[in-house]
Amino acid sequence: MPGSVAPLDLAGVTIPHHFRCPISLELMRDPVTVCTGQTYDRESIESWVATGSTTCPVTRARLADFTLIPNHTLRRLIQDWCVAHRSLGVERIPTPKQPADAALIRSLVAAARSQGGAAASRVAALRRLGSLVRESEKNRVVISTDETRSALVEIAFEGEESGCPDADQPAMDAMAVLSMLSMTEAESAGVAARPERLRRLGEVVRGHPSTEARINAATVIEAVAAGARSAETRAAVGGTEGVMEGLVELVAQRGNGRAGRVGIRGLFALCLAKENRGRALAAGAAAAVVGRVAELASSDVERALATVELLCREDGGRDAVVAGWGGGAVAVAALVRVMAGKASGRAAEHAAAVLVAVLGGSEALHAEAVAAGVVAHLLLMVQGGCSERAKRKAQLLLKLFRSAWPRHDTISNSDDFLQPF
Repeated sequence: MPGSVAPLDLAGVTIPHHFRCPISLELMRDPVTVCTGQTYDRESIESWVATGSTTCPVTRARLADFTLIPNHTLRRLIQDWCVAHRSLGVERIPTPKQPADAALIRSLVAAARSQGGAAASRVAALRRLGSLVRESEKNRVVISTDETRSALVEIAFEGEESGCPDADQPAMDAMAVLSMLSMTEAESAGVAARPERLRRLGEVVRGHPSTEARINAATVIEAVAAGARSAETRAAVGGTEGVMEGLVELVAQRGNGRAGRVGIRGLFALCLAKENRGRALAAGAAAAVVGRVAELASSDVERALATVELLCREDGGRDAVVAGWGGGAVAVAALVRVMAGKASGRAAEHAAAVLVAVLGGSEALHAEAVAAGVVAHLLLMVQGGCSERAKRKAQLLLKLFRSAWPRHDTISNSDDFLQPF
């Protein structure tokens, strides 16, 4: 209970008990009141509920309603107290931005769905929704309801289904909002089950004059492919005309980091289905993806190399990857740089797997890799906290490289790092 806890100090100043959250015991920055009448800091009570707790932390009474009501009066008192103690180093808490009002969201969705309304009004409503989604995670939670997502899906594909050119702009704006929300498995399957909707995605991602519209369509494609969790669904999406080509074109579009990241995510999700790997190779995915590896952030490198690894499993994939890098020696050097850099352990694991494929039986490439310093990085993988799969790949490479190690290297005369796990 708040009254039973010893006062805490902030910058040498005692914080009043009623200004502290009963959960965190810290100064409340965004006080909200639950249905039992108790007040907590928003972040603390949201975390409490997110763990599955259904009772009020103080009263232990069941929370029949999870609505959080901002306690504006208490927040203003806390802010006044902070200002009064500013000379002692206490900083005034900012006024928190409240989540979007659910009634406003329903009104905007209704305006966006209105078939009788002017296109400009529908577009304005959809862009307001998009602005709210981008504004905060809190807004995203309020907006991302089954009803809202269902409405956005309907609007996003209505232009194609109605054959009405005027419906294109509302459809593109709806797709933009949809691309920022997470779709459920059922929603993903619902899109994939409609050939006309897949055809629409293929047309937009491949041929729409707006790069932003193409990126949004690619994001929806990735969400549909990943959300459905079905190889059949991924194969259906990847087999749609324009989808693979559109994703590859986004990856190959230099100067637009977001386009590259979204394209790679889409290719990875689709290439999890074996049927799509040949399609991706035919569209030029190997050269496009390896061409972006050097400029990607760590998390994106992981997904890019995972995609390259999948492509290497397809007939002709290894040759396409090597050609995309400009030759075996260049490919080896690039992969060793990934393993030597600050990439994640998973990225190093995928790099090792791709390296196995790239090397093949070429002794010359083995020597290139050893000269590039790959052995030291492989030894670190074997000894470090990598996954068992990564360690197996590293061991396999070390065995392949034994004949290429310098004769004076004592490691070449030792089996210490080559024992099976």
